[in-house]
Amino acid sequence: MIRYLKTGKTEAEAAEADKQVRQAVEGILEDVARRGDAAVRDLSARFDTWQPASFRLSDAEIQALIASLPERTIADITFAQAQIRRFAEAQRASLQDFEVETLPGIRLGQKNIPVNSVGCYVPGGRYPMVASAHMSVVTARVAGVKRVIACTPPLNGAPPAATVAAMALGGADEIYILGGIQAVAAMALGTPTIEPVDMLVGPGNAYVAEAKRQLYGRVGIDLFAGPTETLIIADDSADVEMCATDLLGQAEHGPTSPAILLTTSPRLADGIEAEVQRQLTRLPTADIASVAWRDHGQVILCDTDDELVREADRIASEHVQVLTRDPRWFLERMTNYGALFLGKETNVAYGDKVIGTNHTLPTKKAARYTGGLWVGKFLKTVTYQQVTEQASAMIGEYCSRLCAIENFAGHQAQADLRVRRYGGKNAA
Repeated sequence: MIRYLKTGKTEAEAAEADKQVRQAVEGILEDVARRGDAAVRDLSARFDTWQPASFRLSDAEIQALIASLPERTIADITFAQAQIRRFAEAQRASLQDFEVETLPGIRLGQKNIPVNSVGCYVPGGRYPMVASAHMSVVTARVAGVKRVIACTPPLNGAPPAATVAAMALGGADEIYILGGIQAVAAMALGTPTIEPVDMLVGPGNAYVAEAKRQLYGRVGIDLFAGPTETLIIADDSADVEMCATDLLGQAEHGPTSPAILLTTSPRLADGIEAEVQRQLTRLPTADIASVAWRDHGQVILCDTDDELVREADRIASEHVQVLTRDPRWFLERMTNYGALFLGKETNVAYGDKVIGTNHTLPTKKAARYTGGLWVGKFLKTVTYQQVTEQASAMIGEYCSRLCAIENFAGHQAQADLRVRRYGGKNAA
């Protein structure tokens, strides 16, 4: 039996919040489409109190920001990017172009072509998300994208030096200090000073995620990556301190970040609230994490491991930590998740910052139908066909009859022309 000991806000409450976000985003996108740079400048002043002479950083400004950082910071950024690049390169190597002769004279092929231009949004605000620059810029470069631009909001009224360094070291061609809806709108729609891109990638708050959703179609997007979600699956081998630490470690992302404990242990289920409250008394980000836990935290108690799997797949969380005796048992059985973190030695922070896998992952149950950002998201897998005369006459007869079944006369005419011209048995 599955028991819900603590629940967050209802789906109806979440839907109302989404409606308000959707309406706000619609108006801002219309404004940027209509007024271009003027709208972007007004919005930046309104939301970020940021009105530079140019949102784009010059090469000299970028180098000065990099030079302002400690050598240790640069070394750590370089190390992290090496891990992301290594895993992305392995992903790219798994995607092969091929050509095959399926019938005599019929050659079919597949190619993986990078998109031509990508806009990478790197969140900022309270937390300058340096790691998001690695995840988007570096991965796009490994995929072979020709033009990679990046936007991030100012931090305390200035460009965030570490984030800019990560963008530049990752290979961004253009760097803009610009945040929020206005940033993704400018990249997608273009303005007189920002050439539009073909694709938007990167995580963000609810407003950025909604802007990407509304822009989808005019540009491609990686996925709907909204507020961070975390799910911990634990049995009685886990301890309450680790469960609480790892829940709050993701709840601090924002006040709307769901954090869920799913367990077969009554001891953990009964003890998690007191431990969370104890840790909140000393957590520097408790002002955010406490709201997320209060409004979106859940505790779910199950009787069996099979129930854990079933409930975890229903939740389809962005991050899933498995703190059990045999974590790979869940790897073999679970189907809906953004990323799995297996065992007590592993945690979501590793994936978020440095281990090598990508941290831009599906939220709001999107893990039911998509994975996270990876090299393949930047590639268009396309096909091509080439047929000899003899094969055209042969396949044309099949095509003609199949078109007739569907009453597609024009399609049938294409096939019949080749049958006549290239000597099929019905040629006139």
